[in-house]
Amino acid sequence: MYFFLTHLSRVDISFTTSIVPQLLWNLKGPAKTITSLCCAIQLYVSLALGSTECVLLAVMAFDRYAAVCKPLHYTAVMNPRLCQVLAGVAWLSGAGNALIQGTVTLWLPRCGHRRLHHFLCEVPSMIKLACVDIHANEIQLFVASLVLLLLPLALILMSYGHIAKAVINIKSVQAWQKALGTCGSHLTIVSLFYGSITANYIHPNSSYAHTFGKFISLFYTVITPTLNPLIYTLRNKEVKAKAIIHLVKIFENLIFEFHNFLFELM
Repeated sequence: MYFFLTHLSRVDISFTTSIVPQLLWNLKGPAKTITSLCCAIQLYVSLALGSTECVLLAVMAFDRYAAVCKPLHYTAVMNPRLCQVLAGVAWLSGAGNALIQGTVTLWLPRCGHRRLHHFLCEVPSMIKLACVDIHANEIQLFVASLVLLLLPLALILMSYGHIAKAVINIKSVQAWQKALGTCGSHLTIVSLFYGSITANYIHPNSSYAHTFGKFISLFYTVITPTLNPLIYTLRNKEVKAKAIIHLVKIFENLIFEFHNFLFELM
């Protein structure tokens, strides 16, 4: 578990680092701009890391399945070599998706004033800047989302389906609590991440995604990666009270500043 948590923490740190500095810079003054080069870099990096996290969460679900359903064979099933291969697959799939989707998006011709109605450069918002028919790009985005969003989500649901079946057969309250402690944090993170990102990428032109797209993107690019370490450390009673107080203050300030930023964009 800690091996994959290490990779998840690296993804989250890099994910927020690729977005938050530019966001804070735009919040600082009236000139909310980004160069074409920085926009392309942000597109590639955020897309690669977001895709990596999707696959990594599915890998972690398989790890939890092995821990709960195959406890006596766990060390044999999740051996170090397999863990390294699964982590490598997650990183390579993210990089490959970013290379394909990012390049196709940047190749689209753009006409006139390039005003991006968003706080970061991501595929659903950038394809709307094109001055050509983007129907083919929307189909390509939907297919990529099926592979890197819905397929990992299906694997996660299958893993937790087997976990739920195994837990139901357990009659010990202590065993129930142990299984919940093993899977609760990961299941919470999956719910937060997939609940927000699917609204933007599965159907980017829906009225819901168009109206609340910025808030949805803020949730899965900044808020969820920030919550991930807190969710995993809340099992430690010593950090609960202080962590919650500090987190509430941080998000109050962040939401206030982001609200002002969106108001100025509109």
